Amino acid sequence: MLAQVAVLVAGKHILISDTLTDSKIYPGTVHTLQVYVPDQYTGEEPACLLVGLDGVLCNAPTVIDTLIVQGKMPVTIGVFLQPGVIKDATGTVVRYNRSNEFDRISPDFAEFLETEVLPEVQTLSDGKGHAIRISKHTEDHMIFGLSSGGIAAFMAAWHRPDLFSRVFSGVGTFVSMRGGHEVPLLVRKGEPRALKVCLQDGSADAWNPLFGSWWEGNQMLASALDFAGYTTKYDWSDSGHNARRATEIFPWVMEWMWQGWPADIVPGATQNDLFASILVPDSEWEALDAPVKMPGSWGNMVYYPDMSLGVKVAKGSNCLNQVVVDDGRNMYEQPFYWLHSFDNSLLEIGPMEFDGDGNLWVVTNAGIQICDQNGRVRGIVTLPNPGKHTTWKSIKIDNNAVILVDDAQHFYSRPFRVKAPVGGTRPASQGQG
Repeated sequence: MLAQVAVLVAGKHILISDTLTDSKIYPGTVHTLQVYVPDQYTGEEPACLLVGLDGVLCNAPTVIDTLIVQGKMPVTIGVFLQPGVIKDATGTVVRYNRSNEFDRISPDFAEFLETEVLPEVQTLSDGKGHAIRISKHTEDHMIFGLSSGGIAAFMAAWHRPDLFSRVFSGVGTFVSMRGGHEVPLLVRKGEPRALKVCLQDGSADAWNPLFGSWWEGNQMLASALDFAGYTTKYDWSDSGHNARRATEIFPWVMEWMWQGWPADIVPGATQNDLFASILVPDSEWEALDAPVKMPGSWGNMVYYPDMSLGVKVAKGSNCLNQVVVDDGRNMYEQPFYWLHSFDNSLLEIGPMEFDGDGNLWVVTNAGIQICDQNGRVRGIVTLPNPGKHTTWKSIKIDNNAVILVDDAQHFYSRPFRVKAPVGGTRPASQGQG
């Protein structure tokens, strides 16, 4: 619950100080925040949104004031959030939750913002009798942060481009703390997102080399973003791990971020060869009005089109085992398909199916992971209804379409340039790669 405690008048905006408790996602935490409301806000129309992590950084309120007056960004509500702490009965902090919230690469933090922070912010008023109203359109939403806040901002937008479409990460912690070093590979293999991304870092950035090089991590992410076709801008300098350079460039970063608003941000063309061959431009999952006949169950295994190979989940692992099927016998079983997970956790692995080229489509809570014949994930397709926890019961690879059904018998279809498997036929070999 947010409890309004003070309203501070400062220049052409007000800052409302609040406290968030009773989190379901981060139990026991206390988060403090400040809500920025510009003088131009009247409450008559929902405003755009800027989420800033680690509180007020980069002189953001003054910058926003100036750009709104200049007509370079829309009327915007700012939510400047501090990471959570847990206190004992005496008020002593017994856990700092910043790294646990910010450095993890799971969708949890985005869910926290969507389901706990933003709804409560909109229960407040601006001190003038105007209720805080925030637009629901992703094109109207931006998030930014520095260091661990930088990776948190990026991952919130990457997981939920329907929630944030603009993201600025300064000296972002894309290193091996809680999986940050894996972000570039997820960007390369992930379906392109409709995001506008700015990264800032300096060659002297090495907060703690134990975890890796911040400079190299940001360079690797930039390379991945360019490979995957994102709309990007970078600021590289000789600066170190601090807020100085991000504060200097924040005005032009904000101006660039909001250029073209309110037009939609669209994903670019990826250089991922699998996606280049199977994605249909501008396609999305659509709910079907009528049920579709789905593949029958083969027990605990799914079989290659010619029944020469079988695949099953390896218990306690994010690998799938492959077996050779010879004269009805299962032989030479070994871990073979290597899947990606978020947050150092076991995947929720659902239905699987081969397409006509021998690629294995595996439905997981990290997306539909498409593996080549040699067991390597080549692409990860987003699922219907991002942010919703759904149990998927079956997948069907049709000619030029993929169909999913969940445990509530809701059917979804999306066009892909893909071939249905043909029983009794062995797909052409992809070689040893």
